[in-house]
Amino acid sequence: MLNKILYIFKNKQSANLLVYGIGQGFNLITPLLVVPYIVLICGEEGYGKIGVGMALAFFIMVFIDYGSEIVGVKDVAVNRENNNKLESVFITTYTAKFILLLAMLLLVSILFYFIPYFSKEKALFFLSLSMVIGQFINPSWFLQGIENFKWITILNILSKVIYLAGVFLFLKTPGDYIYSNLIWGIGMIAANGITWFYIVYKYSFSFSNLKRSEVQEMIKHNFSIFSSQIFVSLQMYSPIVLISFFGGNTMAGQYKIIDQIIVIFKTYLLLFFNFVYPRVCYLLDKSKKEALRFWKIYNGLNGIFIIISMIIIALFSLKIVAYFNPKGIIEISNLLKVAILIPILQSISIPLKQLVLGSNKQRQYVKTVMIITIISLAIIAAITPFYNVLGVLIGLIITEIITAIIFYCIIKKDLFVRTS
Repeated sequence: MLNKILYIFKNKQSANLLVYGIGQGFNLITPLLVVPYIVLICGEEGYGKIGVGMALAFFIMVFIDYGSEIVGVKDVAVNRENNNKLESVFITTYTAKFILLLAMLLLVSILFYFIPYFSKEKALFFLSLSMVIGQFINPSWFLQGIENFKWITILNILSKVIYLAGVFLFLKTPGDYIYSNLIWGIGMIAANGITWFYIVYKYSFSFSNLKRSEVQEMIKHNFSIFSSQIFVSLQMYSPIVLISFFGGNTMAGQYKIIDQIIVIFKTYLLLFFNFVYPRVCYLLDKSKKEALRFWKIYNGLNGIFIIISMIIIALFSLKIVAYFNPKGIIEISNLLKVAILIPILQSISIPLKQLVLGSNKQRQYVKTVMIITIISLAIIAAITPFYNVLGVLIGLIITEIITAIIFYCIIKKDLFVRTS
């Protein structure tokens, strides 16, 4: 086992991991630098509103991405040596995303104006749409497919530097909370725009070669994965909206503080998924044995890291929560000790998701995600009015356990059971 680990870290993959890790480390540290300041200036209620606006923006992004972060990454990874195919994937994906962007901006504008829950904070929600535009431009899915982690690191660092500078320069009064997500969006637009033009120039992509039939085919082909991602996003981003609806923005702010601590590791796991997933897809296409060897080593080491990190958070929960300047430090600290189970369980379920998708079991994946999301939302909606933030955490923990079990059952026969 030691020789296998040493082998992994001697090849090109280790260099990619180092570069990718630098960018994502910066990505994860940024909230730790700005959240205490935002809570100090805007209060827990203002921070709760920011969190709701951000959750809505992230949910809308799913409609814009339209499965490109999964299907697009795989198409690019498999065809990375065929420039004509890469051009087709790139221009077709962005054309489809542009059509979806226009449709979603029109739809949510109507919702923000005419639904009371949204209209009372429509300034915040409209400014949060800058994040959606930034995500539309985002070419990370393409860079992941070709495993160009240097440019992913560049765009991540640049966008977060802009966000950091903007928050400290422009958030000065409690009412300035409406600009927080706008600043995030401006950073995304600037960094992603530069990287997008770099890709088009380097590969000489031309939208004049666009074929309407390929756009239509992509929309049809990606629909099932897109549908599943809607449910995934509902599971990820609806809790804070439900808490805000049932318990108010102050309680949403308390949940957001807990989530901001845990989301560092949840985001890390998703970013680790993005790093490993293209290689898993590529190796599964060549050799299941080699793919599993790679998968076990990387995700095994990653799981150990997550467990150790969560133990540390539990031991120092009071000091960690106090850093964010909340009022109910003890209450939030106790909730944090429950929440640490979520990343531990995700360090199991997310790697299994890699194998499910990499093994072309999209149909089973979609069904699983839909069922799990319905169960999760039902649990959260039923117990949140009685147990508040704790109810949401319990619902998320149960969801992760069920997800891991189902994913394992889906790929057990093909990948983990030896046939004689």
